[in-house]
Amino acid sequence: MNRRLPVADGAAVRRRAVELIGAHKGAVAAVTVIQLLAALASVGIPRVLGAMVDLVAGAAGAEVAGRLQGLIAVVIALAIGNAALTGCGEYLARVLGERVFAELRERLVGSVMHLPLSVVESAGTGDLLGRTGRDLESIRTVVQRGVSQILVIVLTLLTIVGAAVFTSPRLSPALILPLVAVMPAMRWYLRHAVPAYRAMNAMWAEVDGVVAETADQAATVDAHGLGRRRNRILDRAMIEVWSTEQYTLWLRIVLITALGLGSFAPVIAVVAWGAWLAGHGAATLGAITTVALYAVQLRTPVSEMTFWIDSLQTAGAAMSRIVGVELVAPDRQATNSAVTGRPPRACGVSYAYLLGHDVLHEVDLELIPGERLAVVGPSGSGKSTLGRMLAGIHPPTRGRVLVGEDTDLTALTEAALHREVALVTQEHHVFACSLADNLRLARTDATDAELERALKVIGAAEWAQGLSDGLDTLVGAGGVQLTPGQAQQVALARIVLMDPATLVLDEATSLLDPSAARSAERSLDAVLAGRTVVAIAHRLDTAVAADRVAVVIDGRIVELGPHAELLAADGEYARLWHAWVSD
Repeated sequence: MNRRLPVADGAAVRRRAVELIGAHKGAVAAVTVIQLLAALASVGIPRVLGAMVDLVAGAAGAEVAGRLQGLIAVVIALAIGNAALTGCGEYLARVLGERVFAELRERLVGSVMHLPLSVVESAGTGDLLGRTGRDLESIRTVVQRGVSQILVIVLTLLTIVGAAVFTSPRLSPALILPLVAVMPAMRWYLRHAVPAYRAMNAMWAEVDGVVAETADQAATVDAHGLGRRRNRILDRAMIEVWSTEQYTLWLRIVLITALGLGSFAPVIAVVAWGAWLAGHGAATLGAITTVALYAVQLRTPVSEMTFWIDSLQTAGAAMSRIVGVELVAPDRQATNSAVTGRPPRACGVSYAYLLGHDVLHEVDLELIPGERLAVVGPSGSGKSTLGRMLAGIHPPTRGRVLVGEDTDLTALTEAALHREVALVTQEHHVFACSLADNLRLARTDATDAELERALKVIGAAEWAQGLSDGLDTLVGAGGVQLTPGQAQQVALARIVLMDPATLVLDEATSLLDPSAARSAERSLDAVLAGRTVVAIAHRLDTAVAADRVAVVIDGRIVELGPHAELLAADGEYARLWHAWVSD
């Protein structure tokens, strides 16, 4: 059963947001000052227009006309200043947003890259895809555009309210009170929206997981006739998403209605209250005009606030899931950076994916330096799990996997672990970047000469040199599409660059077609030279060429020795061998 990754609480999300913004305090201050000046220029226009109304209402003549012309010039200057400041502030805010989003994305990728593999496997494909895809995309608009827009809205609201109070303390409550009246609806919306959006994001992650898993294992689904079952699972997930989407839509309708009333009510209230005050000589026509124009100005930020409040809740829910990735506790504590170059050994190792359900039971295994050990057994016997223990992927539940005299394999730093042992699986990945960058994933400081040597070792130098730009050729999505055999060779070249003393192979070529597999196996032979090798063998012809064979049954090594001796013993290995050759 999949266990979802943790979700951060509101306090952790706020701390992360403050930390991200705090890293750019200078830029934030500059954007705030510029947007504040733009808002002041904007609210200055109604003030000047109100003065013009009072001027026209109170006097006439050539002197008034001259003053009006001066005030008109002021209005034009304020409008031009507002436009210039708004444009400058928007540009700086967009730059700030891009930088903050880039840092957030890079930090998330870094956190994902260092997640314990056991946590990734238990969380399932959908949860991780959802957080690195849909959740990150939900934040993009808010970070890239929302920084400037929210600043503008907040500063505009504050300056308009402040200007209204300064213009007419008696008239300003008509502008402020309708805004205060919508606060209960806002609080109600916020109380319900955050958990709803979190639930919706989690459900979309489940949908993504169902789709990804079905697509990745399409051949298995077809072979076992699981299409209808997988469709039912997807339908059930989509129904849950649809129900949650309907609920969040209803929440948005309530928010839009409340803020819609909040944007229109101040205009009506100011005009009505202003008429009463004017009738009693408590407000001038110019003051009423000014505050009424402020009420009209409020409509734009209040209307925009509807979108951004909803977007903030979506982004907040997504951010809580992204920050939650950082809350995953490490499954080891690196305390040693020494490289011994000796193969690991298992001492009473047990392992359970689920507490109380061991898949390995007190396994003892000591590897001989330079040997090739084949690990065989029926499906589900624990072969791959044992390989992962020996590669340092999982810390054992009980017992120890040691290197050297008394150093736990999982106590090694990442760099030291990669020099000691590496796991080579049937999965190979080519990333959308240059061939050189793909190879340098294994060793960032590798020179071009070292990259070329690694390609030559595994027999890939010829096709690599034939690429249009050599090592600088873009490969993967949007670039040159490598064949499966070439992609596997890239993965093996990374192993050459890492130069581990021990290799654990888990059917590294089993997914390739026969011709590509033969080429990759020749490349693999070059990589294996001089190293200790543990081969998880699903095909027993691998065991024939091994120095020793370990037979794993129900999570225990029941036999260990050379192929011929185990055949002569007529035990578990002999039964597996006879079943294999008879097929």
